[in-house]
Parts: sequence; structure tokens; C-alpha cells
Amino acid sequence: MTNELPLLSPDKFHDECAVFGIYGHEEAANLTYLGLYALQHRGQEASGIVSGDGDQFFMQKGMGLVADIYNKSVLEKLPGHMAIGHNRYSTAGGHDLKNVQPLIVNFAFGNLALAHNGNLINAQVLRNELEAYGAIFQSTSDSEVIIHLIAHSRADTFLARVIDSLSQVRGAFSVVLMTDNGLIAARDPHGLRPLCIGRFRSSWIVASETCAFDLLDAEYVREVEPGELVVLNDQGLESHHPFAKVDPAMCVFEYVYFARPDSKIYGANAVYSTRKALGRQLAQESWVPADIVIPVPDSGVPAALGYAEGGGIRFETGLIRNHYVGRTFIEPEQSIRHFGVKVKLNAVPEVLEGKRVVVVDDSLVRGTTSRKIVKMIRQAGAKEVHVRISSPPIISPCFYGIDTPTKKELIASSHSTEEIRKYITADSLAYLSLEGMLKSAPGSPTQYCSACFTEKYPISFTRAEELQLGLFESST
Repeated sequence: MTNELPLLSPDKFHDECAVFGIYGHEEAANLTYLGLYALQHRGQEASGIVSGDGDQFFMQKGMGLVADIYNKSVLEKLPGHMAIGHNRYSTAGGHDLKNVQPLIVNFAFGNLALAHNGNLINAQVLRNELEAYGAIFQSTSDSEVIIHLIAHSRADTFLARVIDSLSQVRGAFSVVLMTDNGLIAARDPHGLRPLCIGRFRSSWIVASETCAFDLLDAEYVREVEPGELVVLNDQGLESHHPFAKVDPAMCVFEYVYFARPDSKIYGANAVYSTRKALGRQLAQESWVPADIVIPVPDSGVPAALGYAEGGGIRFETGLIRNHYVGRTFIEPEQSIRHFGVKVKLNAVPEVLEGKRVVVVDDSLVRGTTSRKIVKMIRQAGAKEVHVRISSPPIISPCFYGIDTPTKKELIASSHSTEEIRKYITADSLAYLSLEGMLKSAPGSPTQYCSACFTEKYPISFTRAEELQLGLFESST
């Protein structure tokens, strides 16, 4: 019997989702497709686009990668001067087409579509209340709660209903809504997930990251501020700040791993240079005599360059990544040692043989992949293998839109660094300190959420939310 291996490594946090929206362009759906293509790294499970011409909405969605779902004939079925799109990696709800966004409804105020990046920690509590009032849910996605809250609101205007609904949800949301009249984009008061605004000629764009603007040759304008709601329509851009002001808590893991290196997030701060800074700081904190520094590609490359630069050690490419692995791979019945890793990575003996090697990765979650990589490097002839991680030990799950293992599955939550070193069979192992990470990130250290490293969550949980999220179970 064969086994299908998932493309995404079980030893990484899975990306959350991507949102994109454009208003005021005759090829809105085509540009949305390109934007989603640039944002593919944020979600590889499914994708959807909804376009509108002011009277009707048109929708196409499917499971798989952007390039596999959309083609010329599909995009021709999406007319209109506005569109929103979504790439999904499921963080709440099952792996099912009914959960693929944008979600679309027709109600008293006309057509409405929603694309949401983030996770609502009180979604089940709100869902139970809404169902008690007769709401009928079409999906198991927590994002649908927002639509029902809008529909059930008694506010006089549509905008007031949106504000009313978003004021009731707790957790992370970077959300784009499309109506018959335009787009609304909003970001939660803590700013947990990124969202930015751009211009393409006379059109307005919103996207999770600026790399989507680069592909279109669009101009970056600014980010949607934490707690801000913007309306995009024929009148231009209208800004509102309707939510109670709280301290920012932007996800620092965007800098560590999630965002594309060529993006700028959180006020146009460059991701690539931040990752190099993390690597330089790591070299300061945990330098070791070595002949070469190699990255775990691709996410470890900028930090490895920074480590090599900061530590005065030559950078080399000692692991080659296969970029053409499909979503799954069938393992042969005669099992090959370390097959799952070898499908995606292969060592270069002429680089590694006889060398003292520092291998840099951005994070270490379960440790299983790191263990296989260390053994692969040794088999290629390395004399020593020193593992360096450009983030602190991950000890807590995320509840704000990242698909993370339970606490007991996170190796650093129950094992010391020395115990993990022995498990992955490295000659040494060192993580970047929490202080070093926050010092290397742009701006004030207090503006970031680092709950996965500290277990200090910026949004406190009610008893009902703790039960919903399984906090008691995960902490045992």
C-alpha cells in the first residue's frame, strides 16, 4: 500500500490565507488572479474569485493552486470592474469546497462577498448564539460568522452593520468585503495580520502583501492601520477608525517565515532585510567555528546570509530544493530512507564533504524534518553539523490565523534545547533569543505579538473561548 506525502512540511507552521481586492478596473478579475498568484505562499489549499459589475456577482473557486484553477475561459466568466479573491489554507473549518472563500450571499442590502485572513477566537460562541436566532450556516468556516452578524445587525446603513459585526468578533481579521457599490477593507484593532493599500492607475487595490502590487506594477500607498476600516468606491478612499484603540500586536512570525522576502509589511518595512538582521543577530549570540554556512531553502536563505555576514563564515548552497514537487507524492512501497525530505531537498556532497557546517533554518516546530536534514548532511560527508534557528523556541500554538500543532506536538514546549539537539543529532543547536528577535525587527519590540514563543496572548480568552479552542486539552 502506498502513502501520499503532503507537499507542506509537517515541521513548519502552515501559512494562513491571502486576500486581494480591486475596485475600478475593467479587467478586475484578471488582476485579482495575478494578485493571488503572487500571494500563493500564504495558502495552497484552495482559491476563489468573486467579481461584480454593480448589478451582479460572478464567482469561480476550486481546490488546488491558483494556476491550476484559473485559465482564460474561467476568467472570462468573471466580468465587472471590481473583484475580491482569496487563497486558503484552512485554519478553521474543514478541507471542503464549501469553505473556500470568498463567501457570497444576497440579503436586504444586495450582494455581499467576503474574504478573510485571520481567525476569530469567539467564532463558535457567536455561531451558537446566531443559530439560536435561526441563522443557517452554509460552511464550517469561522469567517461566515461575520456575514451572519452583518445580516442580523439592526444598524441603519450597511457600513454601520459592518462596523457593528466587526466590533463583536474577537481575534485576528484582515478582511475585504465587496458590495454592489464598492469594497470595504478592515483590519483588527491589534493589527495581527497584515493588509495594505495600493493604486493601479486609477484603480484601488488592497492585498495581504506588497508583492502582489509588484507583479502588477502597482503603487504601494500605505498599510491599512490596525483598527482602521476603509471604503473604496467611485468617491475614492474613505477612512474610518470605529473600533476601540488597543495596543498593537502585529504577528512577528510574518518576518520570521510567512511573508514573501520581497514584500514590505507593517508600514513598508522590508521582510528580506529583517530576515538578514535576524541571521546577523543569531551569529552574534551563537557563533561557532565552522567552514561554511548553508540555509535550509528557501525560507532559511536570508537568515543564513545574515549569519554568514555577521559571523565571517563563507556562505554556500549545500542543500538543493526541488521546486516542482506537486501537492502530494506517492511513496514507493520499498521505503527509501528519509524519502519525504529527499523529495524536496537533496544535499550537495562536493560542498559539504569534510566541512564543519552551520545549517540555518527559520524555525523548528516538531523537529522531525530537522533530524532528517542533519542526517542527510552527515551522509554527504560533513564533519560537523551545527543547527541554528533564526527565531526562539516555539512553545505555544497560535489562535490568530496560523495552523499550528497542539502544544504537546511542539517539541520545545516539553524539551530543553539540549534534549532537542540530541533528538535531531546535531553537534550543537542554538535558537535566536526572544530579545534578539524583537531587537532585529523594525520598530518597537512592544508592537509585536510573540505568543507562540512566550505563551503571552495579546487577547485574553473567556472560559467559553478556552473550551472552544481546546486550551485545557492542549496545555496538559
